[in-house]
Amino acid sequence: MKVISSFIDLETGNGIALHDLMDGIKKAVFQSGINNGFVTVTSQHTTTAIVINENEERLVDDVKSFLTRLIPPADKYLHNDIALRDCPADEPENAHSHLAAMLLGSSEVISLVDGELILGQYQSVMLYELDGPRNRKVNVQVFGD
Repeated sequence: MKVISSFIDLETGNGIALHDLMDGIKKAVFQSGINNGFVTVTSQHTTTAIVINENEERLVDDVKSFLTRLIPPADKYLHNDIALRDCPADEPENAHSHLAAMLLGSSEVISLVDGELILGQYQSVMLYELDGPRNRKVNVQVFGD
């Protein structure tokens, strides 16, 4: 079995922003030369998530609205009390982003058969930026033969 690792680098949008990763994942699979196995996609950040969902404009807006209602950025969070933490003075108040990332998860695993990712018709692997804009890095590892 071979294991090939690569990265997708991207600049994300403001606040909560969803980014489709399918082109980068398909490129990583093709370049790996692996046809059968599985692919892991993992965020390298604590305020992003990796999610399989539909990349549809109105659903993207619904996701942003839902996460903002579920974990309001303006609520009081201990993590946001910068005076109590050993961190730079310009540290963002982003506890809500960490909490959303914890609920959503930081990775996905997708089966790979005959060089094709096994996903449903409307499924995309997406990076959910929860504290943007930022430069982000996503690891793609292809395992198999």
